[in-house]
Amino acid sequence: MIDDGPTRRSASRREFLHISGLAGLMAPFAVRDSAEAATTASLPGFGRAKSVIVVYANGGQSQLETWDPKPHAPAAIRGEFAAIPTSVPGTLISEHFPRLAHLADRYAIIRSMSHDDLDHGSATYLSLTGRFHARKSSNPLPTPDDAPTHGAILKRVRPASQFPHSAVHVNGPAFVPLVAGPGQSGGLLGREFDPLVLGDVNEAAVGPSGLSRQPSLPTVRLDARKTLLESIDEFTQQQDRGHLIGDLDGLYTQAYRMLASPGCRDAFDLTQEDDALRDRYGRNRAGQACLLARRLVEADVPWVTVFFNHNARGQDVDPRKTDLYGWDTHNDIFVAMKNHLMPRFDLGFSALLEDLEVRGLLETTLVVCMGEFGRAPRVAMEKGFAGETPGRKHWASVYSIVLAGAGVQPGLVYGASDAIAAYPKDDKTSPSDVTATMFSALGIDPASHYHDGFGRPFVISDGQPIVRLY
Repeated sequence: MIDDGPTRRSASRREFLHISGLAGLMAPFAVRDSAEAATTASLPGFGRAKSVIVVYANGGQSQLETWDPKPHAPAAIRGEFAAIPTSVPGTLISEHFPRLAHLADRYAIIRSMSHDDLDHGSATYLSLTGRFHARKSSNPLPTPDDAPTHGAILKRVRPASQFPHSAVHVNGPAFVPLVAGPGQSGGLLGREFDPLVLGDVNEAAVGPSGLSRQPSLPTVRLDARKTLLESIDEFTQQQDRGHLIGDLDGLYTQAYRMLASPGCRDAFDLTQEDDALRDRYGRNRAGQACLLARRLVEADVPWVTVFFNHNARGQDVDPRKTDLYGWDTHNDIFVAMKNHLMPRFDLGFSALLEDLEVRGLLETTLVVCMGEFGRAPRVAMEKGFAGETPGRKHWASVYSIVLAGAGVQPGLVYGASDAIAAYPKDDKTSPSDVTATMFSALGIDPASHYHDGFGRPFVISDGQPIVRLY
């Protein structure tokens, strides 16, 4: 009998033989040839990062209104916003990103991202795992058989040594569009590999509830409770003929490590920050999430994902609440972006880049700002969506992302879209390439493998590191 992680499904003898045979066939590929691994280690940017911060623009950020404006295109293509010069001669971005325009010599823009998944759930899954969902262009619910999210893979191949969690998702989970989508968990690795998920950190001093040590619970009593719990678990496992009880053991271990570490608890306490700095990030969910990401990197968390917008399209719930807005701007795109989305993004993301640089953390932190796709070249009204003015529909054929830090060449524009930002013109880049780049930056060969509970090997990424970023 085999314990199958979160589902605790027992494998039959036939299944066991099939799995064992599969693992045997794939085992030779689980370890790369030493010469090939040495070549990977010599790639530009390999091992330059101690941490990765992903700032996720949930909902599909329009490339035309942000990083890839087309000021000479017809009005129905270029939209209402003007393009402004940046600190990098010849590079233009949106007029509603004035702070980021000033910082353009700190980051690189990729304008040739492309894939063919056209719905939020499966495209977010692709972005956060580096793999296409079996139901492409759909909004599937999470399942235990999902591919693990990036941070879960990192924990599998290189668990954090200093912090109890290898990965933290801040301002999550991501709702795509209004339910938590797949690709944000440990998936087939089990719940033990789930990232720590924090919600609205703008509302509380300490993120995880119950993290503060209670005065009435001294260390000796905490240790006694831990010993009692271990005894109960051992007895229960014996009654269950040796099966592990789900993933609870790993979860208990993480919880006790957090309780035992004052430095860990302090990392979540935003009240320790100067009020002026908190104002600089923005006193809202997204801004304070970016600030917490910086604090977590300082605490040696190797992977932090900030869902800048926890909703892909929350404006339908209450258009008066900016915190609810996502980048899914089918209609009213210019009102939503100008009044709600872009001011906060310009403030919070620029503050993160500046703060990391001032503290010397940008040298060893790879920052990646991305969404699941972009928006269509042509502005038009869409039936079935709220709004009184035109917007842009989903578009995955080309879109833009931003990277900074850990050796990425500042001021670089990598790749290009065509004249109307509809398709890549050169250097077509995929989400799997971004996955490979992030793991390579951490000094992990993206072509190497991790193993699930059955011992089956899975390649970290079938993409290629984007070496020309360096």
